[in-house]
Amino acid sequence: MTEPGPQPPPLGVYVHWPYCARICPYCDFNVYRDRGRSAEQAALVAAIVQDLATQAALTGPRTLVSVFFGGGTPSLMDPDAVALILETARRLWTPAGDLEVSLEANPTDAETQRFAALAQAGVGRLSLGVQALNDDALRFLGRDHDAATARRALAVAAQAFGRVSLDLIYARPGQTPAAWTAELEEALAYGVEHVSPYQLTIEAGTAFDRAVRRGQLVPPDDEAAATLFETTQAVLAEAGFEAYEVSNHARGEAARSRHNLVYWRGWDYVGVGPGAHGRITLGGHRHATEAQARPAAYIGAVGESGRGFPVLEPLSAEAAAEERALSGLRIKAGVAYSELVALGLSPDHNRVKTLVAEGLLAEDNYKLRATPAGRLVLDHVTRRLLV
Repeated sequence: MTEPGPQPPPLGVYVHWPYCARICPYCDFNVYRDRGRSAEQAALVAAIVQDLATQAALTGPRTLVSVFFGGGTPSLMDPDAVALILETARRLWTPAGDLEVSLEANPTDAETQRFAALAQAGVGRLSLGVQALNDDALRFLGRDHDAATARRALAVAAQAFGRVSLDLIYARPGQTPAAWTAELEEALAYGVEHVSPYQLTIEAGTAFDRAVRRGQLVPPDDEAAATLFETTQAVLAEAGFEAYEVSNHARGEAARSRHNLVYWRGWDYVGVGPGAHGRITLGGHRHATEAQARPAAYIGAVGESGRGFPVLEPLSAEAAAEERALSGLRIKAGVAYSELVALGLSPDHNRVKTLVAEGLLAEDNYKLRATPAGRLVLDHVTRRLLV
């Protein structure tokens, strides 16, 4: 009797919808203005459906554990298009009994009016980009909503979806720990089970980057940002949230984001839509995909080859292991040393022992794990670890 071979890893699907009503000054994602693109958007939906079918032929049978609509602003999508893409993914792979379908949204009135239809289309978890509950902060961030609109959207989302995840941006210029505590506590009062608080990062090439270089914007210094990080951890822990990842907190294991965990556990994911990335294991080797970035180029590529990416790039054992280290260290559970053999990392490695002695890595014979202090300076830890 032949022994069964190793089971292929579970699969997630990431759908990138690149259109936004407004481009935020801190955003460096692959995004485009929404207006006047209805014909292009219809063609894009058809291309995404074809791309899914082509990639399903590559992956073969898999268990589908997550579908995530990101962007851009996927809540601007026609709910019928969301339903079509979901129906396609469910048909091409075997949906897990607890398949999680997530979609990113902004709390504008126009998007809030679509929440019930998106839930009807099959979305079970909404990731709501509130970003702030303060009008001055929202104007500074270039958001397309005010605090009153955000509060209305939170209330509607809580009624429409089984789970709501809330995104907030902190370490804004002039923000105090007391003000941030009050803002966090108000957000938690809406009953959300998942919070993603992100430190404001000045990304190269953004409007904020240009403002910093002109001296018009001065971000908080490292000490102030660290104090706000510690405030975040304390407030959320007091409210019963676990920091299961550097910037993600959940009230209980069931509330954790499946989409996030697919990335951080090193599972496979198919990326469709302009600029989407993917990681697929074929023949025991990890492969990377990166779709054409511009919508017209993506649509054209799918029309020519059936898929949005030009090449299926095999990753070396070292590159795949480095990705696992970088993603696995972001979560509290860490990453098994058995997945890092190509990097030569082990509990006895000098760099590991040094970081353990400094309190930045946990003392663990089986997993590479960052301590709470290490997650606070994770970029520093990974730079020293992955020389």
